[in-house]
Amino acid sequence: MDELQRQIIEELKVQPSIDPKVEIRRSVDFLKDYLKKHGFFHGFVLGISGGQDSTLVGKLAQIAVDELNESQDQDKYTFIAVRLPYGAQADVSDVEDALAFIQPSKTYEINIKQAVDASAAALKAAGVEISDFTKGNEKARERMKAQYSIAATYNCVVLGTDQAAEALTGFYTKHGDGASDMVPIFRLNKRQGRQLLKELDCPEHLYMKIPTADLEDDRPMLPDEVALGVSYESIDDYLEGKQVHETAKNTIEALYRKSQHKRHLPVNVFDDFWK
Repeated sequence: MDELQRQIIEELKVQPSIDPKVEIRRSVDFLKDYLKKHGFFHGFVLGISGGQDSTLVGKLAQIAVDELNESQDQDKYTFIAVRLPYGAQADVSDVEDALAFIQPSKTYEINIKQAVDASAAALKAAGVEISDFTKGNEKARERMKAQYSIAATYNCVVLGTDQAAEALTGFYTKHGDGASDMVPIFRLNKRQGRQLLKELDCPEHLYMKIPTADLEDDRPMLPDEVALGVSYESIDDYLEGKQVHETAKNTIEALYRKSQHKRHLPVNVFDDFWK
């Protein structure tokens, strides 16, 4: 393992192997402790896409809320799951199955199509015609904006689904799905996330489905691995300190370097990052 791989693994806190039971408890306690420490928050908000990561974070959040309420013999805490389709969602049945598995305290559905299309139209009227790719980022940011509005209304914390494979590659929208208050699965790669869901008795099709951000109109349901140019298996192996094919290694490290700005706070005049 070379120095850059070692540096990335240390930065993202990935372990070469995990005990799913231990990691479930670690995430649940992290969520519970945050609410207990910051007594003015009453729960969590998360957008549920029907994919692996939001299904996992949603289930962990609901477990945390249920345990807190049971310990205090009251319903003080709430987990709010939010469906956020852009028009009609192709994999809507997976969202329904994820919600059935999570059993959230409360669910809302907000269709973001009108808001996103209005934003694109306003930009076009001003002389800025955005690409389909950029419109995809608009969708991600609109989804996060809606979650923060709900969180403000119910005095909740917004959860993020960022995990180590996404953090490494920068495969998320800056100030979109990359914006949140807490990231309970940050230290886990894709493979390890699947282990937790399996331990939690999640329906297999939800954690074995092909991951897709589904943000682009021109390329609907585009698999993440096609967009990235490298498989999650290779990314997971890399994060676990294993040797991967040179081509995959070069792609992974190029993605890491290119997306470094996403993992950094806003730059100031004293910051060495930009120099």
